[in-house]
Amino acid sequence: MAGTSSSAPIEFYGFWRSIASFRVRTALRLKGLSAEERVIDLLKGEQHSDAFDKINPGHAIPALLSDGAILTQSLAIMEYLDEVYPEPSLMPKTPIDRAYARALALVAVADTHPLVVPRIRHKLAAMGHDEAAVMSWCNHWTHEAVKTYESLLARRPAAPFALGATVGIADICIASLSVQAHFFKVDLAPYPHVATLAKLCFELPAFAESHPLKQPGAPQG
Repeated sequence: MAGTSSSAPIEFYGFWRSIASFRVRTALRLKGLSAEERVIDLLKGEQHSDAFDKINPGHAIPALLSDGAILTQSLAIMEYLDEVYPEPSLMPKTPIDRAYARALALVAVADTHPLVVPRIRHKLAAMGHDEAAVMSWCNHWTHEAVKTYESLLARRPAAPFALGATVGIADICIASLSVQAHFFKVDLAPYPHVATLAKLCFELPAFAESHPLKQPGAPQG
């Protein structure tokens, strides 16, 4: 991952299909930071290996190794990066706006994405739900999040980004939901506020180059 090297090496555990990995990958690029990405193949179950258990006993990615510490959870990692590498800032300046940015981020990170990750899809399948039913589940919860974002962005329109003139954590999370929508066949056309903001984000190289389908191992075509 190209960027300006930091004083301490950064190791990043991710996977092309992981939307949470996309969020951290994008934040690293926006910060201009170099990181060595180590692939944990979720489709092969590598997150359950003994080696990765020592990195994250929760068996989830992303994980970040920096300054001798192991960090997990994409939002926590992004806020850490913003504190340690403050420029360019990914959080707004005022307490009320920072709270709003976190609230926007959590719609994707906490309310929605955890419902569609591989372990949930596998559990649904183990309970007897077929592929169509699992896809319907993922489509439903993704749709609900898109509707929530559309209402929030209509109430406080992006200008041009969610919190104003500069891109930040909220935009990364909304963009990640647009990727999730693509994976689970949710059409963004009826949601112009979300679609416009996502398009604007992916016009930036940090977003475009971090897209899951642009990563090694992603399907081509």
